[in-house]
Amino acid sequence: MKFFVFVGTSVDGFIARRDGAYDFLGGDEAETHGYEEFMAGIDTLLIGRNTFEVVAKMESWPYEGKRVVVLSRRSLDFSRIQAPVEQMSGDPAEIAKRLEASGAKHVYVDGGETVQEFLRAGLVHKLTITRVPVLIGEGIPLFGKVEKDVRLRHINTRQYRSGLVTSEYEVIAEG
Repeated sequence: MKFFVFVGTSVDGFIARRDGAYDFLGGDEAETHGYEEFMAGIDTLLIGRNTFEVVAKMESWPYEGKRVVVLSRRSLDFSRIQAPVEQMSGDPAEIAKRLEASGAKHVYVDGGETVQEFLRAGLVHKLTITRVPVLIGEGIPLFGKVEKDVRLRHINTRQYRSGLVTSEYEVIAEG
């Protein structure tokens, strides 16, 4: 089983504003940035509660046909979602074991805190980060404090007409 991150960020490293808004991430609708291709290879989405609450308010459910697991320690109401959604809690290693035991193979990790926790636990295999040409000054950071360096191997960088830049990295496992 492998864990992947695919995320947009401001050049100064924020995935959302303090209030959770990510209006600055919009780009040229005519440009494709690899998201559809990425999602085609994903069988499970592991999403943090805060990110789920933002996504749940969207007009249409963006994860049709995917298994969606929301991480939260408190009870959540999924009644407004017209798709199968489940909830889990626990530390990243425990969540990974449960997902693998249930057949997950390619897991998309989404949500600032969730990405940070799975990176610190050494579970993320690949990062795809699209930088949007804007500085917002403050907000929710993509990366948080790490106890030790997280070594990355650059795979590829693509530049788009709109100014977006997407870089892919493999996380180098320790040991």
